Amino acid sequence: MPDQILSGKAALVTGGARRIGRAIALALARAGADVAITYRKSPIDSSQTLEGIKSLGCRALAVECDVRSEDSVRSAIHAVTSIFGRLDVLVNNAAVFETAPLESISLEQWDAVFETNARGPFLVTREALPFLRKAQGRVVNIGSLGGIHPWAGHSHYCSSKAAVHMLTQAMAKAFAPEVSVNCVAPGWIEMPDLADPKDGAAEIAERFAARTPVRRNGTAEDVAEAVLFFAAGSSFVTGQILTVDGGLGL
Repeated sequence: MPDQILSGKAALVTGGARRIGRAIALALARAGADVAITYRKSPIDSSQTLEGIKSLGCRALAVECDVRSEDSVRSAIHAVTSIFGRLDVLVNNAAVFETAPLESISLEQWDAVFETNARGPFLVTREALPFLRKAQGRVVNIGSLGGIHPWAGHSHYCSSKAAVHMLTQAMAKAFAPEVSVNCVAPGWIEMPDLADPKDGAAEIAERFAARTPVRRNGTAEDVAEAVLFFAAGSSFVTGQILTVDGGLGL
């Protein structure tokens, strides 16, 4: 794709302060978009991401937001559109991940995962929809390979991401023809800041890489490139779930 393909456009990445969200925000900025991010518990990380966006010559904004809260989401969308004056691309990235045996998951645990992972994209997209429709915009949801293939130790997470995949397709139908809606579903993505030697993280990463046809694990930048494809590519592509897993799910 040519450089600055998103020049003159504005994007919002929920949970954009760090890790995959940061990589997405920076990729959109490199493509020329002004980028807003939301954060909940990462003010220092969000400041660093803002500096990265600004260094690319784009306007940047960080808004504290709890995507589980209707009032918080409404306030965040108002803040972003008031500053940028428009919204062309929404990336629903904010999510939580937890490991737990299915038989021991409490109701509180189950609800906490769904509140962020499924309710969040619904609320943020609903509030942003008038601006996205006006801009003939794009929504990119972040799903998961776990929403396609069941992971026994993460059943509440997998179920929530499967809900995101179906929500993507429902939104694609409901919001057409003005807004295209797609989903990127990452597989095993390495997060260096989460790699704890005591947990055997290196061994686990090696095992997944060996099982992956391309013989490596994914990076946050791999996910960001897929998001950019949907954000800047043809609006005729909608309702699609794109796995970014190096073939792990085959």
